[in-house]
Amino acid sequence: MIKILKSITVYSLCVLYTFTGVKHFTDLDFFLVIIPPYLPYPELLVYVSGFFEILFGVLLIPIKTRKYAALGLVILLIAVFPANIYLFNSEIAQNSYGISRQFALIRLPYQIPLIVIAYWHSRENSSKKFDLIAIILFIPTIIYFLSLV
Repeated sequence: MIKILKSITVYSLCVLYTFTGVKHFTDLDFFLVIIPPYLPYPELLVYVSGFFEILFGVLLIPIKTRKYAALGLVILLIAVFPANIYLFNSEIAQNSYGISRQFALIRLPYQIPLIVIAYWHSRENSSKKFDLIAIILFIPTIIYFLSLV
């Protein structure tokens, strides 16, 4: 049963990351507004992060590349976290997204389950306890991200 649930999560994440990565190219302004102003070349950063979301999302599917894709996602999620912090701190970014500061705060911790789930997919074998934690984290996380679409 765990294997089936893990497969469901990996395919769901593939779609989530690929869709979000493509959006980096089709709706640049959506992402530019949350790039902290202290970072140089914001357009390039949006395109590069979108490229890696697509790449790692697609590479989650083959078992041979899943570990590397999942670890790449862990690094990517950590790398883009300043954008989420900036969204929380910037009234301009919040207004652009049509969200409150409180909603931006709620959004911040969702990076943690995404990192945990990506790490889970980097492991061929994990304890039943970790499997259960990852599956439990996946459910509200995917519901949350689907609500953003």
